[in-house]
Amino acid sequence: MRQILDAHIHSRYSRACSKDLTLPNIAAAARKKGINIVATGDFTHPQWFLHIKKELVETAPGSGLYRLRGDENSDVVFILSTEVALIYKDGGRCRRIHLVLHAPSIAAVEELNKRWGQRYNLKSDGRPILGLSAPKLVAECLAIDPRWLIYPAHIWTPWFAVFGSKSGFNSLADCFQEQTKNIYAYETGLSSDPEMNWRLSALDGLSCLSNSDAHSLGNIGREATVLELGKLTYDEIYSAIKDKAAGKIKYTIEFYPEEGMYHFDGHRQCNFSCAPEESKKL
Repeated sequence: MRQILDAHIHSRYSRACSKDLTLPNIAAAARKKGINIVATGDFTHPQWFLHIKKELVETAPGSGLYRLRGDENSDVVFILSTEVALIYKDGGRCRRIHLVLHAPSIAAVEELNKRWGQRYNLKSDGRPILGLSAPKLVAECLAIDPRWLIYPAHIWTPWFAVFGSKSGFNSLADCFQEQTKNIYAYETGLSSDPEMNWRLSALDGLSCLSNSDAHSLGNIGREATVLELGKLTYDEIYSAIKDKAAGKIKYTIEFYPEEGMYHFDGHRQCNFSCAPEESKKL
């Protein structure tokens, strides 16, 4: 069963995001774009999580995927997801990273939100800022349910990416430390494509995922991942991503990397741009 997955979008509660991002509107936009499985986004935000519980129902008991309530024949299903921003100190250095999280059930999200809600302000943004290290986050999620799926977002962007020049990391192991063994994938981001990532041997054992990171309905599906699934369940998606060798990830759908932000330096208002080699000279 060939399925197209966009596993990273945002809600109306994230900064700089469209107020039209409601679950019914997201489902309609995904259907228009040919997306079969779309992220809920932002499940840590209390108001959005209430919206998720009100609007969605599990496609079948224990499936871990959800459809709009009252839409039994829907051809668009939702996977529980969020993006979080981690800012913390480790080894005397400031570390910054964005991570994508997928939960296997509403109950797992409720437990995580309960724990984090006691320590962090989850109401401030759909993509919350947490003073939590990456390895501790992975450990906390897996303690709730071992099927949590966690991977670094847009891995090449400068400020909040595992290979970003400003993030404080030089490798996956720098970031995830003892939890590196529980990281099974990475997200390319809009400014890179699979061919660019294949040049780094450190990524060879991980699944390559592309997602839209949409902040508006029109951008849903601008990047996506094509999977071959036996069943339409969270566990099937989890297994496809965890076991790269199984070959269930067929290919990705890519935004033109030339349209991304990070290949050249410059300033729009000054009408100036230059290649990195020139930046170093200047």
